[in-house]
Amino acid sequence: MTDTRIGFGYDSHEFKSGVPLRLGGMTLDHPEGLAGHSDGDVLLHAITDALLGAVAAGDIGSFFPPGDPRWKGADSAIFLNLALEELQHAGYCVVNIDTTLILAAPKIVPIAGEMRARIADLLGVEIDQVSIKAKTPEGLGLEHVAQCHAVALVERVQEPEELKSMSEVIESQRQLEDVVDDLLSSVHGVPKKRIIEPVYDTEDIT
Repeated sequence: MTDTRIGFGYDSHEFKSGVPLRLGGMTLDHPEGLAGHSDGDVLLHAITDALLGAVAAGDIGSFFPPGDPRWKGADSAIFLNLALEELQHAGYCVVNIDTTLILAAPKIVPIAGEMRARIADLLGVEIDQVSIKAKTPEGLGLEHVAQCHAVALVERVQEPEELKSMSEVIESQRQLEDVVDDLLSSVHGVPKKRIIEPVYDTEDIT
């Protein structure tokens, strides 16, 4: 299994009057919101799918079917949190998120910083790990639709290396004694033990 993985997410919703506009976990001042079974937050939906895709965990629909009444009007932060749990379960964490919103209005640049901070908070990362760009759908006939593309880079969580026991580090009792002697000699000035070799080979005694 590789140490880094990439996931891609995409979502789109049509604008609709009479509903609040939710983008990036924020409610924006706009005459129309986005139609959807949940709150229609295309930005969080795309990021959620990117994270799920990075660890091959399916997509939003796999966990939150659009026909399930429990998710009617649901806050999309719930979906994002599920993706983070799947990421953690697989042993990965977020490195960075890059997104591109495609919509005619409202203007995203003036609020991009606040939106990045909100998403960083939801993901539990720093703001410089979240990028939000915005484009207009010029000539595509999609002025009444909001789309979002998202890419997520994740990396394996490195477990701290377990401390080895002395028995694993020192291969024999003699090595352990040598280490102790060296410490006593260098730190406390205690002379090293003299090793007295036997005058005869004990292996020959029967």
